[in-house]
Amino acid sequence: MALDFAAGCAGGAAGVLVGHPFDTVKVRLQVQSVDKPLYRGTYHCFQSIIRQESALGLYKGIGSPMMGLTFINAIVFGVQGNTMRLLGRDTPLHQFLAGASAGAIQCVICCPMELAKTRMQLQGTGEKKSKRKLYKNSLDCLVRIYRKEGIRGINRGMVTTLLRETPGFGVYFLTYDTLTRWLGCEPEDTYMIPKLLFAGGMSGIASWLSTYPVDVIKSRLQADGVGGVNQYNGIMDCVRKSLQKEGWRVFTRGLTSTLLRAFPVNATTFATVTLFLMYMREGGECSIQSPEPQSVQLQPLQSQPNSM
Repeated sequence: MALDFAAGCAGGAAGVLVGHPFDTVKVRLQVQSVDKPLYRGTYHCFQSIIRQESALGLYKGIGSPMMGLTFINAIVFGVQGNTMRLLGRDTPLHQFLAGASAGAIQCVICCPMELAKTRMQLQGTGEKKSKRKLYKNSLDCLVRIYRKEGIRGINRGMVTTLLRETPGFGVYFLTYDTLTRWLGCEPEDTYMIPKLLFAGGMSGIASWLSTYPVDVIKSRLQADGVGGVNQYNGIMDCVRKSLQKEGWRVFTRGLTSTLLRAFPVNATTFATVTLFLMYMREGGECSIQSPEPQSVQLQPLQSQPNSM
């Protein structure tokens, strides 16, 4: 059990390293002003960040997801596995319910983590070296927000995080279970690892597509107040103002970079988990079983709808 947990953590860390640049681009596109947009699209945003802030600009805020990684892995793997055991039968509905339960409970860690990540990603936009840094790092960001706004402040966006993560993780585990069964991922299959990578990557994409509009609102609410100006009074006010000003397309902002990120993040996570177990288990063999409740440990995190 401890080895599987360590493998999940290693896989999640690899996924964060691969996917964080895409996440930075997604957040920048989601929250930029429609009146004075800095970026024309995904590629232009990548190009502008590298040119103005160096390649390190793409990794702004990475400390927050890295810090929360261990706790999120523990919660997701533990809750999903225990829920499946409580439900008994391994059915598509039970896979969805177990995933949704895991997604809801891990929001306790996910929401503050993503708040700090979003604030750090927006800090020093367009500057290679920030002239005035409000936050030294992700932890300092959370501490400052707590001192100024209390518990409510560091949980800004909690409702939208719940609305995103609960169905998102349900769709993720359901899709993964369905694809692995359809592809026939058996231990003796020569193409088992490519099949698992494909199933994990496509599950991440399906999960993001199911909840992406909620993620746009979450990002806007968590970024609100940066610079000292608050634009929104709540979820519905944010939805109404965003629709009035930018139309329905506002809910697809940053979607391209998110989908580009979703597949490799989950694929990287899966490959890392598999190889870790292969080399760490006695005899150098990695026995990957079909997706029964007891083998949840090989299912990657969404990164995040999750580590989507």
